[in-house]
Amino acid sequence: MPLLDVDELTVTFGGRDRGRGRGRGPKPVTAAGPAGPAGPVKAAEPAEAVKPVKPDGTAEDKSVKPTEPAGAAEGKSVRAPGDNTVMAVNGVSFSVDEGQIVGLVGESGCGKSVTSLALMGLLPRKGVALGGRADFEGTDLLAMSPGKIRDLRGSKLAMIFQDPLSSLNPVVPIGVQVTEILKRHRGMKGEAARKEAVHLLDRVGIPDPDRRLREYPHQLSGGMRQRALIAMAVACAPRLLIADEPTTALDVTIQAQILELLKELVDQEGTALLMITHDLGVVAGLCDQVNVLYAGKVVESSGRRELFAYPTHPYTHGLLGSIPRLDAPRGEPLNPVRGSINDQIAWADGCAFAPRCDRYEMGCLTGTPELTEPREAGHQARCVNPVPATTEVPA
Repeated sequence: MPLLDVDELTVTFGGRDRGRGRGRGPKPVTAAGPAGPAGPVKAAEPAEAVKPVKPDGTAEDKSVKPTEPAGAAEGKSVRAPGDNTVMAVNGVSFSVDEGQIVGLVGESGCGKSVTSLALMGLLPRKGVALGGRADFEGTDLLAMSPGKIRDLRGSKLAMIFQDPLSSLNPVVPIGVQVTEILKRHRGMKGEAARKEAVHLLDRVGIPDPDRRLREYPHQLSGGMRQRALIAMAVACAPRLLIADEPTTALDVTIQAQILELLKELVDQEGTALLMITHDLGVVAGLCDQVNVLYAGKVVESSGRRELFAYPTHPYTHGLLGSIPRLDAPRGEPLNPVRGSINDQIAWADGCAFAPRCDRYEMGCLTGTPELTEPREAGHQARCVNPVPATTEVPA
């Protein structure tokens, strides 16, 4: 039985809250006032605003247009006219075993970070509907009460966020933020908590850890802030660690050090790691299993070696072709995936990647493609016209 088993996870932003007890939607606002014989006093209807007149004599419409619901920018998908909901995650399924490193890969807007926030119980309680299951140690994380999942966060379930400067409290010393976890989940106090915090900072490679405990986040370098976040995440030896693009804002040498540190922690503690990234170089050097996301769905799932040797989905093939190669001729142009994440259709109408795909055919528009194994067992792709095994990744 896997440590984490995610089955058909969906996250919908906007519209009326539904499912998993995520609130009951906004209540209608009524006017305050004493109730008379005929019932409560109704609010007076606002007078119609006078519209400005254009030079040609016609009325100019300056009414305020409704804005998009909160969270609509993440994992943006095609919406039907008049529909105010956005399905950021649309049936994602994957599993993570103990001591395994699993990657979630895709460009910005495909639903990676929303997936991780849903697993951690960090999405807003209102305006968000969750579906599917996410079993951690046999218990569905999506159905947990806020109090129970709060007890899990920091102890058995931990997360390293993408931007350490915005994740750390700028007005609280590093030492207070690290010892807070030790007090909350391990019951440590006073000098014992401080000594353990020094040990954690030293373990993740922060020099002079005793002095760093008294410093504020802005006094640390980017690499040190990221190491401090990692120290907080591993303080209670979690069984599952989620890393949401932990090397995005770091230079190449610091990236390599952070990745090596994460790998050592997994090897030493047996912690399972869910690595969220858009950098295929990180995936190549770290992950055991890779899941490629596009428009809120997994479009390819395979072991690391098989994925890089034989990319099956055209999207994965395009991502690999977008990477500069040292053996390419000088001046050789890159082969990026054309278009952007917004150039997609609804999964219900066909493959969301079809508008950007070089292997598009009419069969791509006959409903949602299923995950199949066109090549070998364990290598799945959601495509009706997969890339042949003989096709080379463009240089």
